[in-house]
Amino acid sequence: MRTVTDETSSSPPGALPRARTRAAGPAVAALCGLAAAATAVGAGEAAAAFTRPQASPVVAIGSAAIDLAPTAVKAWAVQRFGTGDKTVLLGGIYTAMGLVAAALGVLAGRRRGAAAALFTAFGGLAAWAALARPQALPTDLLPSSAAAGGAVAVLWWLAGPALSPGPSPGPSPGSGPVRPAGPERRRVLAAGATIGAAAALGTAGRVLSDRRGDVSAARAAVRLPPPLRPAPPLPRAVGATVPGLPPFITPTADFYRVDTALTLPRIDPRAWSLRLHGLVDRPLLIGFDDLLALGLEELDHTLSCVSNEVGGPYAGTTRWLGASLPALLRRAGVRSGAEQLVGRSQDGMTIGTPVETLLDGRRALLAVAMNGEALPVEHGFPCRTVVPGLYGYTSATKWLVDLEVTTFAARDPYWVRRGWDRTGEVRTASRIDVPAPFARVPPGDVTVAGTAWATHRGIAAVEVRVDGGPWRQTELAADAGPDLWRQWTHTWTGAAPGTHRLEARATDGTGAVQPETRTPPYPSGATGWHSVVVTVT
Repeated sequence: MRTVTDETSSSPPGALPRARTRAAGPAVAALCGLAAAATAVGAGEAAAAFTRPQASPVVAIGSAAIDLAPTAVKAWAVQRFGTGDKTVLLGGIYTAMGLVAAALGVLAGRRRGAAAALFTAFGGLAAWAALARPQALPTDLLPSSAAAGGAVAVLWWLAGPALSPGPSPGPSPGSGPVRPAGPERRRVLAAGATIGAAAALGTAGRVLSDRRGDVSAARAAVRLPPPLRPAPPLPRAVGATVPGLPPFITPTADFYRVDTALTLPRIDPRAWSLRLHGLVDRPLLIGFDDLLALGLEELDHTLSCVSNEVGGPYAGTTRWLGASLPALLRRAGVRSGAEQLVGRSQDGMTIGTPVETLLDGRRALLAVAMNGEALPVEHGFPCRTVVPGLYGYTSATKWLVDLEVTTFAARDPYWVRRGWDRTGEVRTASRIDVPAPFARVPPGDVTVAGTAWATHRGIAAVEVRVDGGPWRQTELAADAGPDLWRQWTHTWTGAAPGTHRLEARATDGTGAVQPETRTPPYPSGATGWHSVVVTVT
């Protein structure tokens, strides 16, 4: 509050005027609200460093927003922002928090109790979000409690009378009224200092949390045994040498990542275990060393995301290393009536894979490495599942800790509960990578190149046409197997000046031609022919 002299006072001559108080200006009050919010974030991050990063109020609310968002909104976010969707979500949360905090700061200038109650309510919302997460712990309540307590304390201090000056001396004879000195400035300085301290506290909490959960040394210490079943060498001509065409094997650093984890689970392999249970005769519990001792095999495989639009980037090929998942299921003894294997991540994500698919002869893995190195944390270290022929949402459980053999009626995994197809079979896809959309190319002969995949069925042919004309067969690179994509090239002869539309379609190993009709990714993967528009000039 700030004080001003009351010029209408009826005080006797020579007496000091009585002082009255009024609320700080809206801008200063809003700044006080922002300081309270900054304190909440800083205190929450600091407390989360001693509990779990997932319990941070912002992360808990963000995770709840992901879970509660309609499927269409999730699909739009992935398509619009790609792998930056989480950054956009967190940025939106911080922006909304700032706007609400500023409004509560203005409210606190008039009704401190109401504003404090609303800050407490938001803390309760964050606490609910943290405790509602799968695998939540009672201690997950602490970061939200610290955040709410810190915010209310700072708001009560900044919006209270403690920073208001005492009465100002009366006006000197012949002069105008004397205004109080610096009440707004005191609040601005106090709020600014609070924001700075909160930022330092939050940063320290995040650094401490990262250090406490750091598994880089444990990952570096992993010694991968040589595979008992190495992958055959790739054919020499497996990749087309065309500038702009992605490499046949995707570098690990470039491999796509699409998941719901706002904080990456960090698991020390020495403390990791995998439980296999449910409709099996012999439940199993194995550690990381036990997994390596099962005998590892290599698998070259193209993994793709169901969120991929036609021509989208969410596909990559790598050499996986891991233990045979079908062999482990047979060791456990799958009972009659079992229909799906539900994998659970350490962060509670569940992914269901049809048991029939796992036991039909394909080489599904409990993967521990990609491209010759232990899995990166963002790709599931220390263990994840890989099942050829299926999109990741029904086959790729990262940070795997639990496998349950069950029925479809007994359990709906995460994505199935949200309406996605239960089987997740990969659709046939072909993509024009060269030339890029809206590229300008010289007239004459133009090289067109791209990639096609229909995992576990393989690619038999790819065709290209220009401006709706006749389809032309492309030249396929060497076939490395049905579980891998296939690159192709075509020479467009006599390209004339003007704007042209190029289209591509593929035929899979069963002879089925990729359908023309465009459908969105939801609920079972996108279909349609990819096209690009180029200008010959």
